[in-house]
Amino acid sequence: MRLPWNLLLANTFILIVSSITIDRARRLITREAALAPVQSIPGVSLGDERHFPWLPLTTILGLGFLAGQLLVWRNLSSSGFQFAGGTSSSFIYMLTAIQGLHLAGGVVALIAANIGTVLHRPVETRRIVVDITSWYWHAMTGIWIYIVILFSFAAQ
Repeated sequence: MRLPWNLLLANTFILIVSSITIDRARRLITREAALAPVQSIPGVSLGDERHFPWLPLTTILGLGFLAGQLLVWRNLSSSGFQFAGGTSSSFIYMLTAIQGLHLAGGVVALIAANIGTVLHRPVETRRIVVDITSWYWHAMTGIWIYIVILFSFAAQ
């Protein structure tokens, strides 16, 4: 059975890009938290800064990864590669499903961080949420890359 490598690599690319965007979001909120005390000084203005929406972009990319995983499973299923088809097929479905569930948890954390921004929660609270979510997201990206490498060795 051939794995849908195009989809798996596209999902890997999406996850790597989302790891970059969440790091940009983390840097932006860290800068905002560092400058927050300066903004409270009378007569000091930091100007009207516009920021790129890195956090919402990361959320969209995370949802894109999950949608891509559904496409992988549909592709596998339509090729006759069923969950109950044997040890190797069960292993692939279980690894990708567990990764998908963990990433779905990360997407929930990203949504919570986005809501905190919309509701203008204190900057330090938002920074902590984004920072923790960022580390979690990077770990999930690393684990996914490991899984894809594992699949490439198993396919040989």
